[in-house]
Amino acid sequence: MLEPISPPKLATHTMQKEEAIALLKKLIATPSFSKEENHSADLIEHFLQNKQIQVHRQGNNVWCRNRCYNPLLPTILLNSHHDTVKPNSGYTLNPFEAIENEGKLYGLGSNDAGASLVSLMATFLHFYADENLKYNLIFSATAEEEISGKDGVASILEHLGRIDFAVVGEPTEMNLAIAEKGLIVLDCISYGTAAHAAHDHPDNAIINALPDLLWFRDYRFPKKSHLLGEVKMNVSLINAGTQHNVIPNRCEFTVDIRTTDVYRNEEVVDIIKQNVSCDIQPRSILLNSSSIDIQHPLVQAGISLGRLIYGSPTSSDMAVMNFPSVKVGPGNSLRSHRSDEFVFLNEIEEGITIYIKMLSKMIYQ
Repeated sequence: MLEPISPPKLATHTMQKEEAIALLKKLIATPSFSKEENHSADLIEHFLQNKQIQVHRQGNNVWCRNRCYNPLLPTILLNSHHDTVKPNSGYTLNPFEAIENEGKLYGLGSNDAGASLVSLMATFLHFYADENLKYNLIFSATAEEEISGKDGVASILEHLGRIDFAVVGEPTEMNLAIAEKGLIVLDCISYGTAAHAAHDHPDNAIINALPDLLWFRDYRFPKKSHLLGEVKMNVSLINAGTQHNVIPNRCEFTVDIRTTDVYRNEEVVDIIKQNVSCDIQPRSILLNSSSIDIQHPLVQAGISLGRLIYGSPTSSDMAVMNFPSVKVGPGNSLRSHRSDEFVFLNEIEEGITIYIKMLSKMIYQ
């Protein structure tokens, strides 16, 4: 007599710390440079599908909703990115090998922002099947954050429905960045007249650029943000000339500008145009500074758990979200984009715990 065949065991919707770390190790081993994240998107998509969760995907962006999603309820977006920068030449370890040593997990993207991504995913799965939530939850793992690309989170917002606010996973030591600086990259050109360097010739594009270069160095915008301080401008690239005996007719330079919540990016560009003589062309003015009210329930939930609040000098996917958002996640921003990037393993466990505690203070009340 044949033994009855047992039905297949259903996958659990939960995700333990060990499982989160195992997924992060797989992500580290999967190169996912911006615009090349298809393999890491596959990995995340299949992981969630194996949890028997309906997954949506557009390009290299993956998202899913809690099982009891109700369009009449407000919605919280839990978002982090799975793309990475390219490893720099200072690496002494293999950036694509997840190495555990003395409580640290090394590997490209471990800190920025793999730890946040797997911690937010574990948090989403913790609440996934709960029928008593006062909010919907959407988890999204998105692309092109490191280059502020058009095919990142901004490209899927229209498919998510109304979002009331977002938790953006980035390394903040689980403190709450309730404001962050925006970004403008300006391409500038000063002009002159080409001539032989052996002759007197005052119309030198490099010399003509000097007053504007000094203005970018010295100018201080009148308004100062309480959380983010001053708008910061730095000339970061310059290029002029082709050979030693030819006076150049063009001097091209690039200015990196970090804006604050007291100016819109358009205002900053207008002020610059009024003060410099070079031609300027912003690559984009869409990455505005963002902030959330300190009285927001999620911010207050974080404060009640002893988390600090601050203004962040770095930009994230918050810049393209047209709804309130807070940036918070395990890891330390100072480790991002550095050689031999790492995250402490206990930071992941702490991240999951604090995310769950913060959200619990909101979604069960």
